[in-house]
Formats: sequence, structure tokens, C-alpha cells
Amino acid sequence: QVQLVESGGGLVQPGGSLRLSCVASRSSAIMGWYRQAGGKQRELVASITSDGYTNYADSVRGRFTISRDNAKNTVYLQMNSLKPEDTAVYYCNSRSWLGDYWGQGTQVSVSS
Repeated sequence: QVQLVESGGGLVQPGGSLRLSCVASRSSAIMGWYRQAGGKQRELVASITSDGYTNYADSVRGRFTISRDNAKNTVYLQMNSLKPEDTAVYYCNSRSWLGDYWGQGTQVSVSS
């Protein structure tokens, strides 16, 4: 089993920045961030393998950067140039031979 603890959400004005962090209880092959806005399906924001290969949703490419520190079992999501449509609950995800695990979610709100 893998426990995931997220932090870093909050309220920010359009154009602002936030950094999300997720600490895992053990290493994972793939770690990622998903988000779910009200009334919508959960969607992939970005993912990163243990080797550092990254994947981004088209809507965030160029604005968000995912990174990880394997020594700390931590994944980060640096979010710049935030837009109101980025408002959602952001979930950390861990995927490995152990299975698929999720954090509790952290709210990101972008509003003036």
C-alpha cells in the first residue's frame, strides 16, 4: 500500500503561481497529478516516470512543470500563469506494481 500526502493548494489570482507537493510512503514507477473540477471527470494534468520522462495535458503544457525527488519519494507540480479554468481539486497519483493509489486532494482556486 502507498500513502500520499498533498500540500500547497490555495487561492490565487489569475496569472499567479502555486506549487503543489506530494509525499509518498514509498517509491513509485509513475507519479502524477490529476484534477477534477465541479461536475466534470477527473483528468490527467501531468505525470512523470522514475527516469524523469514527463507527460502533460495540452491545456497546461508550457505553464505547468512536474518534477520529482526520488530520494524523498516526492513529486511536485509548479503551476504558473494560472487561469480560472485551472480551478479544481488536484489529486496526486502513484502507479506501480503495487497498484494505483490516490491522495486526498488539495483545492486550487484561481479567482480575482
